[in-house]
Amino acid sequence: MSVQEYLDKHMLSRKIEDAVNAAVRAKTPDPVLFISNHMKKSVPSVITKVKARQILDSRGIPTVEVDLYTNKGVFRASAPSGSSSGMYEAIELRDGDKGTYLGNGVSRAIKNVNEKISEALIGMDPTLQVQIDQAMIDLDKTEKKGELGANAILAVSMASCKAGAAEKEVPLYKHIADLAGKTNYNLPVPAFTLISGGKHAGNNLAIQEIMILPIGARKFEDALRMGAETYHHLKAVITEKFGLHGCNVGEDGGFAPNISSLKEGLDFVMEAIGRTGYSEKIKIAIGVAATEFCIGTKYDLDYKSPNKSGQNFKSGEDLINSYKELCEAYPIVSIEDPFDKEDWEHSKYFSGLGICQVVGDDLLMSNPKRIERAIQEAACNALMLKVNQVGTVTEAIEAVKLSKDANWGVVISHRSGESEDSFLADLAVGLGTGQIKAGAPCRGERLAKYNQLLRIEEELGDQAIYAGDDWRQTADSFHK
Repeated sequence: MSVQEYLDKHMLSRKIEDAVNAAVRAKTPDPVLFISNHMKKSVPSVITKVKARQILDSRGIPTVEVDLYTNKGVFRASAPSGSSSGMYEAIELRDGDKGTYLGNGVSRAIKNVNEKISEALIGMDPTLQVQIDQAMIDLDKTEKKGELGANAILAVSMASCKAGAAEKEVPLYKHIADLAGKTNYNLPVPAFTLISGGKHAGNNLAIQEIMILPIGARKFEDALRMGAETYHHLKAVITEKFGLHGCNVGEDGGFAPNISSLKEGLDFVMEAIGRTGYSEKIKIAIGVAATEFCIGTKYDLDYKSPNKSGQNFKSGEDLINSYKELCEAYPIVSIEDPFDKEDWEHSKYFSGLGICQVVGDDLLMSNPKRIERAIQEAACNALMLKVNQVGTVTEAIEAVKLSKDANWGVVISHRSGESEDSFLADLAVGLGTGQIKAGAPCRGERLAKYNQLLRIEEELGDQAIYAGDDWRQTADSFHK
């Protein structure tokens, strides 16, 4: 094909002429750059290459990172990973070779991206998120994405979403809002982890975490400052009690002092809040993760204390009474997984009391069927959305829609294994969830999300709305 034939086939002469005319009208000081950018805009972008690699997450465990190429650039995303996985969530594909990364390598998932997913997606329009995600689901052919690996599929899905935003020349959160059919977005209230326990820390605290929510802040920037100041005041409180060795942190950055009592931890947090002067503006949330210490139908709050374990079991009714007392004594507005993932009856009863937000985490595992059952049985009133549990951006959006239609709250959540990818921040803003849980206001992989929210708030300017008192983004909120 001659040069002239090539120009004629692709109508390049007309496009070049249009670009030159546009440059003249714009009186641009750099016509070559202007014409180059104008030509890029005139050509629809398609996916040209998908390349995956194995990286380490914040725990030093392998995960999948993807570079997705279009003629607009290269877009990178990495899959988060949790410390536990359930039977109802999408399956991470790991190698199982104990001689390499203790069996946690993801070379099989990497191979699936580079050889199978890449071939299926090349040539697709990155703005068509639903079609891209469906193509990967169809390629996988399993209910829980066990063939290609949810970690492989999710990383590609997130990278595609970023590429789609670039193609539309809009911020990522705006593109996500468009995908969800939303026209408004807000900055979420952050749930900062202050004290870590459970599987995330080496202390004797059975529950997973104690968090604070700066609901009374005027904007996200103020909320982040309140969280950071409270965090550092708590460090001083713990140091006074235990010395500096009490200030070791858990996987998500929360302090892990050697406490065994939830009340003791709450008292430390209350003391820290009091020192900030923000007592009227900060509420408390607790992540119980009761499945971790449920044995049969009983709960062993001393399961991490070898000398006490098995001697003081609590029933579901005992826990309900305990939660009621705690909510009366402390400004607790949200409790995550107060019971075992299969303890539907106690979850339903406690949620029906209307004392606080009851978040389904292990109870739901972001699984649509579990969410639908919980809605029908009123077993909780909020979803903990973990994108790796569903495996694609499209399915995450659908899970949020399902929950919001039921007048539930939604918490966009990190995992214990995170990276510097800030995707969750844009997801929370774009879907207008009103709540985000990304760990303590320290550690780079946690702050990547919080700092991105700062940037988004700055970019939105006068249009930025902080969820604040409307943190649940529903018709009902829990005020204390």
